[in-house]
Amino acid sequence: MLTIQDWLSFYSKNYIFVGKLVGRFYDENGAPTEVLEQAQAVIEEGLKSKEQNNKQFPACNSEWSSSTGSRFWCSKQSGGVARGWTGVPRKLYKPGSLDSYCVCVRTTGPPSGQLDSTEHSDRGDLDNPNVQEYKGCHPLSDSCVLKD
Repeated sequence: MLTIQDWLSFYSKNYIFVGKLVGRFYDENGAPTEVLEQAQAVIEEGLKSKEQNNKQFPACNSEWSSSTGSRFWCSKQSGGVARGWTGVPRKLYKPGSLDSYCVCVRTTGPPSGQLDSTEHSDRGDLDNPNVQEYKGCHPLSDSCVLKD
């Protein structure tokens, strides 16, 4: 649903609006149908979840050059998200997908979602099942270089 929202945003920014199509999402008066309202509610929930996920796993800083390859690193401002921790680069996999992208992961404290817990391994989100270390990178380094 967020992909559909991205397309809608793209088209509304880049094309001239010419009207609504009567059918599943709009009635003959151009009013939204219940199906459209349900879809918009799902999109709102998805946006909230995405925002929360970006706070938990902000994107890594990255650069590439032909001489050194790919470099990923974490800072207290990487991914455009200011926070009080640096973190380490990890591959984040979305459930059901083989694709991953680099995120910064907290290395200390309780796991996200259990911040009030006093019984934890003090590893932050390192044990999250959706994150994976980059091969060839030190597990606790805030920077990682991968030769392409």
